[in-house]
Amino acid sequence: MSIVIAIDGTAACGKGTLAKRLARHYGFAHLDSGALYRLVGLGVLDRGGDPSNAAEAIASARNIDTSALEDPRLRSGQAGEAASQVAAIPEVRAAVLDYQRQFCVRPPNAARGAVIDGRDIGTVICPAATAKLFVDARPEVRAKRRWLELKGQNAGSLPDLATLQADLLARDARDRARPVAPLHQAEDAILLDTSDLDKEATFAKALDLVHTSVEKALAVRPRG
Repeated sequence: MSIVIAIDGTAACGKGTLAKRLARHYGFAHLDSGALYRLVGLGVLDRGGDPSNAAEAIASARNIDTSALEDPRLRSGQAGEAASQVAAIPEVRAAVLDYQRQFCVRPPNAARGAVIDGRDIGTVICPAATAKLFVDARPEVRAKRRWLELKGQNAGSLPDLATLQADLLARDARDRARPVAPLHQAEDAILLDTSDLDKEATFAKALDLVHTSVEKALAVRPRG
């Protein structure tokens, strides 16, 4: 297996931004595992279906088009909600699981490592990851960050903060309660609370937390 940094966490906690930053720093490949489920959910919606319908979600999961990972619609609240619904279906998770694990073993472009963010990376997808972080923040902070993200996307009419916070908490509850690969902190994952940290401080703290493990692993895999 390649060197893997596993980053799990709650919705809108900043784990995706952090994962991309760490991947750039180390020259590793990055995978937003949640984007795969967003692709599945969006695929159902595009066909006029219901993401909570198991048959429709499974059919979409078996036809994932990863070329659509840059589709801006994947960052919408609608896609996020659909992703949470399809991710609760065991057969959908099974269809996505192999892709994620192959990414861990053989990252694209011959990268020596991978940074993968999601909700079950350190517990299910890659329990033997080189380094593991569990990222979280207070609900009101996450709601404000999501509101600013939507505002930056010119998303039109913006929901109020109370509605956003309620939606985030409902999604967290669903992710924690699902019978397959529920969201929880791996025993060997380090908690990183970003509530009072900006992006730069979050990156610096995360780098400090994973540095020793990653550098030790890199030392036995010489460059070149």
